[in-house]
Amino acid sequence: MRRITGKAKDETLIELQSATDSQTTDENNGNGVSSLSERGTLPGNTETEKLHPNKDTVFFRDGVRRIDFVLSYVDDKDGEKKQERRREFEANLEKTGLELETEDKSDSKDQKTYFLKIHAPWEVLTTYADVLKVKVPFKESDIPHAQEVPLEWLTHPFRLPDYIMHPQPDYFTYPFDKNKTDFFLINDKDSFFPPSTRNRIVFYLLARCPYFKEGCKEKDKTGIKRLISNGTYTAAFPLHDCRYWKRARDAECESERFNLYSHWARFLCFYKEQPLNLIRKYYGEKIGIYFAWLGFYTEMLFVAAVMGVICFTYGVLSYDDNQSSKEICDANIGGSILMCPLCDKKCPFWKLNSTCLSSWQSHLFDNEGTVFFAIFMGIWVTLFLEFWKRRQARLEYEWDLVDFEEEQQQLQMRPEFEIRCTNRRLNKITQEMEPYLPITSKCARFCLSTATVIFWISLIVACIIGVIAYRLAVYAAFASIIKDPMRKIQVVGRFITPQLATSATASCINFVIIMILNFFYERVAIWITDMEIPKTHLEYENRLTMKMFMFQFVNYYSSCFYVAFFKGKFVGYPGDYSYMFGKWSNLRNEECDPGGCLIELTTQLVIVMAGKQLWGNIQEALLPLMRNWWSGRKGRHHPENHYSRWEQDNVLLNFTQLGLFYEYLEMVVQFGFITLFVASFPLAPLLALFNNILEIRVDAWKFTTQFRRPVASKARNIGAWQEILNAVAILSVVTNAFIMAFTSDMIPRMVYLYAYGNNTSMMGYVNNSLSIYNISQIRERNMPEEREYSFDNLTSTCRYRDYRYPPGHDKEYAHTMQFWHILAAKMAFIITMEHVVFVVKFFVAWMIPDVPSDVKARFKRERYLIQEYLHNYEVEKLKMQLSASFITAPQSDTSLISDTHEVLSEFL
Repeated sequence: MRRITGKAKDETLIELQSATDSQTTDENNGNGVSSLSERGTLPGNTETEKLHPNKDTVFFRDGVRRIDFVLSYVDDKDGEKKQERRREFEANLEKTGLELETEDKSDSKDQKTYFLKIHAPWEVLTTYADVLKVKVPFKESDIPHAQEVPLEWLTHPFRLPDYIMHPQPDYFTYPFDKNKTDFFLINDKDSFFPPSTRNRIVFYLLARCPYFKEGCKEKDKTGIKRLISNGTYTAAFPLHDCRYWKRARDAECESERFNLYSHWARFLCFYKEQPLNLIRKYYGEKIGIYFAWLGFYTEMLFVAAVMGVICFTYGVLSYDDNQSSKEICDANIGGSILMCPLCDKKCPFWKLNSTCLSSWQSHLFDNEGTVFFAIFMGIWVTLFLEFWKRRQARLEYEWDLVDFEEEQQQLQMRPEFEIRCTNRRLNKITQEMEPYLPITSKCARFCLSTATVIFWISLIVACIIGVIAYRLAVYAAFASIIKDPMRKIQVVGRFITPQLATSATASCINFVIIMILNFFYERVAIWITDMEIPKTHLEYENRLTMKMFMFQFVNYYSSCFYVAFFKGKFVGYPGDYSYMFGKWSNLRNEECDPGGCLIELTTQLVIVMAGKQLWGNIQEALLPLMRNWWSGRKGRHHPENHYSRWEQDNVLLNFTQLGLFYEYLEMVVQFGFITLFVASFPLAPLLALFNNILEIRVDAWKFTTQFRRPVASKARNIGAWQEILNAVAILSVVTNAFIMAFTSDMIPRMVYLYAYGNNTSMMGYVNNSLSIYNISQIRERNMPEEREYSFDNLTSTCRYRDYRYPPGHDKEYAHTMQFWHILAAKMAFIITMEHVVFVVKFFVAWMIPDVPSDVKARFKRERYLIQEYLHNYEVEKLKMQLSASFITAPQSDTSLISDTHEVLSEFL
C-alpha cells in the first residue's frame, strides 16, 4: 500500500483516471455521471477541478475507499519532535493494515492544516469485528411484527415516514466470526459493516496504537488520545456523511445526517416521534439510548404536568374560599393583631394584615389538592421507572444489546488502564496475562479520592451556611426598608414582604454560587476519577457519575432542604429566641411567614430550577454558535469543490467522551426538582415538560449541526443513572411527606378543623394559631430601636406564631396540648403517607414485569432459530468437507469414508 499526498498530483492523476472512470459526479448540476477523462474536455475546467471534481466527499481520491477516520495536525515550533511521533504512529497504523492518505496544507483553506484520512480495508474490519464480537446479520428476520392497535390512525400526525423510522430491515444477528464468513449475509463487502461500526473499529486501533520505535521501553507512548493531548495531532474524528442541509451528491453516500436534520433536529418537528433506529444507526447505541430515555421521560412528564395544572387550578378556584387569608386581610381581625418583631433592633412591631397578599399567594400552592398531588407523584415516579425498564428491555432486544455487557466487559478495558498499570497477573477466566492495579495503590487512590470529595462537599455546605447567614443579616435591612403598613408605606411594601425579598435575593446569590462551584468541581471530579485509573469505560463513567451527582445533589438541593425543613423550626419565642451561632452572634434564626414557609420554598425552587434550565439552554444553544463563529466556520456559502468534508467537520465542536454525561446530569437534577419538592410547586412538571420539548430538539440540533460525528459506542442501558433515579424516587416520598407535614400549614388547619373548631369552617383559625407575649417581658436586645412608632401605647401584648400558654398562666410560655396534638398528627401523616405510597409503589413494581412478554417470546424464538441455523450450517459444512475428502481419498479408503459420512450425518 502506498500513501498518497496532496503534492504528488501528476503521479496521482494517472492512477485516479484509471480508478474513477465510472464513479465521479457532474459538478455543474449534480445529476449527470461522467468519467474523469470525459470531464477533462469540458470548457473552463482547471487541472485542480479535474483532480478534485467534488471535495465534499467521504471517499479517498480514488472514489472507492471510504474515509473511516480523519486526523488533523499543523506544523509548529516543536515540529521535529511531533513529526517523529507522527511518523512512528502512522507507520504502526499501516502495520495493522490501515490505509492512509494525506491532504497537504496547501489544499486546505487555512493553508496550515494537514489532514490524514484513514481507511480500514476488508481484512482489518473482519479481523477486529471478530475481536470485538460485532453482531452482524446472517438471515432476514421472519418473526412477524406486532399487529396494529385500534385507533392507530389518531397517531398519524405524530409519525415519521417508515424509511426514517426503520432505515434497515430486521435481521437475525450473530457475533462475527472470521472463519465463518459464508454464514453471514455479505452481499457487498463495502457496505456490510455500516459507517458507525467501521469508525468504532478504527478508533479501537487508534486508541491502542503505539508511537514508539521497536525496542523502546516507553510503553506509555500509546494511543491517539495522548497524541492529541501533547499537540501532535489537533483532532481525530469520523466524518459526517453529508452536509446537514442538503443530500450528498454521491449516490453511495447514505445522507443520514440530512435525514436526521430534516425529520428530527428542526424545532418544527417537536410534536413528532424520534427516529430512534436512525439515531442508533448513525450515532451508535449509547446516544440512541439517551434520546430514547429523554423522549420517554418527556412523554411521562405530560401526565404529571396535567395533574399539576389541575391541582394549581383547584387552588385558583378555591381562592375566594380561603378563610385564613380572609381573616388575615380583615382590618378588624388581621388589622387589630399586633405581631412581635421578626428580628432584633431593626424590625418594628407589625400588623398581621401586612402579609395579606403573601397569604393569598401561599394558598395557590398550599391547599387540599397539594396532598393528593404529592401522593400522585409518588406513584407517578414508580410508573415512570417501571415502564422505562420495559421500554429499555424492548430496545435491548431490537438493538442486539441483550448479551452486550457479558461479552464486552473485558473488551471495554480503557487504554489508560493498560498503559499505566505495569503489573501483570493471570486472568482465571481467559487464562491470559492482563494488567492490574495493586491493592495498596488502589486503597491509597481511593482514600485520596474520598477525602477530595468530602472536602468539596464540605465547601458547598460552608457556602450554604454563608447564604443562610446572609439571609439572617439582610432580613433586618429589608424590614427597615419595606415599611410597616401602620406608617407611611412605600408602594413596594404592599407586594413584597421582608421574608419574600430576603428569600428571592438569597436564592439568586445561591444560584450564582452553584454555578461557580459547578465550574470548578467538574474538573476536580474528572481529575480524581482519572487518578483512580478505572479498568473499563463503564466503570469510569459509573464512578464519575456517582461523584458528580453527590456533589450536584448537595449543591442544588441543600438550599431547598434548608427552607423546607429548617427555616422557622428552631426559632424559639420572644423571651428566648434561638441564634444561629449562639446568642453572641446577633444572627437570630429566621421565622416563617404567618402563611407558612411553603411559599418561600416555592420561590426558592422556581428560581433555582428555572434559572438552571434557562442557563443550560443558553449554554447549549448559544455557546456552540459563538464558538463556531469564532473558529471561522465556513457555512453554506462555500461550494463543495472548494471546501472539503473533513475541513467542514474539523471546525465543528468535538463531542467528548463525557458529552452524554452532562446531558444525563442535567436531566437527573431536573428529575430531583420535580420529585423531591414537587409538593411545594405543582407546576414544576409543566416547566420541566416545556424545557424537555425544547431540550430534545436543541440536543438533536447540536448533534447534527454543531458537533463532529462522535465515535459510535454501545450501551445496553442508562448505566448508574438508573440506580440514582431509583434512589431519588424513594427519597422523594419521604421529602414530600415531610413537606406536607412540617412546611405546609395543612396539618395544623386539619387539627383545628376537626379537634378545636366547629367541624364546619376554619373561622378563628388565625387567632388560634398565634400565641400571646407580654411586651414588657421582651429583652432589650430584642426590642426595636424606633419604639415610639412601633405600637399603640394602649397595647401591652404582641402575637407570634406558635402554640404556647399566654402570660399569667401556670405553664406560662410552655407548649400547649394543641402543639403536641399537631405534632402527633404530623408524625401520623408522615407514617401513613409513606406506607401508603410505598405499598402502592412496590405493588405496581411487582405487577409490571420488567421485560414485556412478547419481547421474552421473540427473544427465545430468535435464540432457538439462531441455534437451528448454526446447526444446519455446521452440518452442511461438515458434509462438504467429507465429500471433498471422499473425492480426493484413495480407492481403498472409499468405503471407510462413506461409512463415516453416514454415521456423522445420522448423529448430527
